[in-house]
Amino acid sequence: MAKPKVYFGSFNHGRIAREFSMSVKFDEILNQLDFSTIKKKDKVAIKMHLGFKDGFQTVPVFFIRRLVQKVKETGAFPFITDNPTAVYNAVDRGYTAETCGCPIIPIAGLKDNYKHRVEVNYKTVDFLDMAGVMKDSDVLIDVSHVKGHGTAGFGGAFKNIALGGYCGTSRWRKIHGVEKSAPYWDADKCSPEHGKKLVESCPYKAMKYDSEKHHLDLGFGNCHNGNCLECLKVDEGVGCLSIPKEGFAHFQELMAITSKKILECYDDDKKFFLNFIMDVTPHCDCLGMVQPQVVPDIGIVGGRDIVAVEEASLDLVKRARFLKDQLPPYLKHVSDDEALHPFQRIWGPYKDPYLVNEYGEKLGLGARDYELVEILPASETKDLEPGKHSFEDQATFF
Repeated sequence: MAKPKVYFGSFNHGRIAREFSMSVKFDEILNQLDFSTIKKKDKVAIKMHLGFKDGFQTVPVFFIRRLVQKVKETGAFPFITDNPTAVYNAVDRGYTAETCGCPIIPIAGLKDNYKHRVEVNYKTVDFLDMAGVMKDSDVLIDVSHVKGHGTAGFGGAFKNIALGGYCGTSRWRKIHGVEKSAPYWDADKCSPEHGKKLVESCPYKAMKYDSEKHHLDLGFGNCHNGNCLECLKVDEGVGCLSIPKEGFAHFQELMAITSKKILECYDDDKKFFLNFIMDVTPHCDCLGMVQPQVVPDIGIVGGRDIVAVEEASLDLVKRARFLKDQLPPYLKHVSDDEALHPFQRIWGPYKDPYLVNEYGEKLGLGARDYELVEILPASETKDLEPGKHSFEDQATFF
């Protein structure tokens, strides 16, 4: 079989000219994706993460408006969707029906309670509540902002639907938490005094100890595993604590499983994936605050194969210059090992960002071996003669 194609538009322009710039590259990526399989009156779900509170480093509305217009040309009905809270305050980050050009709809109804129960039976997760809009729509366009993630190391197209496509109770109480199905603490070996010492040893406040229940809770999402391990130094000679790599793997495998449940709702020719590799931050957009960049802005990738799009995105981030000097002081343990992916250098080697792609490929969701097709590469456009450039030298409407 032919390798899936991933179309890439780089922020690197060969000439100072609009016809070689990011907006034109994005339009051409959409052309290459071929929306002809979207039929008239299809309901097209544009699944985004619209951000939270003061976190404005999401996909710029400029591109969303162009995407919506392209979908409308097919005669279909596009709409943007995300969790209710993000939808209700999306205007604070510039997203409205007017600016985007289409309605913005809560993915699981007004109270996050419009859902379809799906059986999972993976580790500690028996079932999950899929957001109802995922079932209602005919087409899925998964539009993701590439960034780091505390538990998976990386958040992109998989994370956008694997968590964002489910109701909050499933997302926060079941998917987040499956990593704890890997044993990490032996209560019989741990005294209350030692439990408190373990909590105090963690510079990221990733542990909590309940003395009444004699229970140590490890927040895998805040743990910097192989980069830190201050807790294991304190635990030497006691041996009640471990940081299991399997826990992080469980989370990634479940992301692939929950994504598959959603992708099965759509025909193969009605699934599209766009990853925006810009403002790549250490944490997820759920943090709701401005964050520094991990690497310089890279560009946009698009394709019809979720695994290939994610693999290409991670490869592009790995090849980029790691901006270690821009990281904030609260990220105390950052690895100098250049063999690690930038997201692993920040979050620790146990959080392999490629794992979800491995699981996705095993589940038949796509292929990791892809063909990268660059749109209007700088190496070519630098030698082309641009058209006449116009400036805003008088008052016009266009």
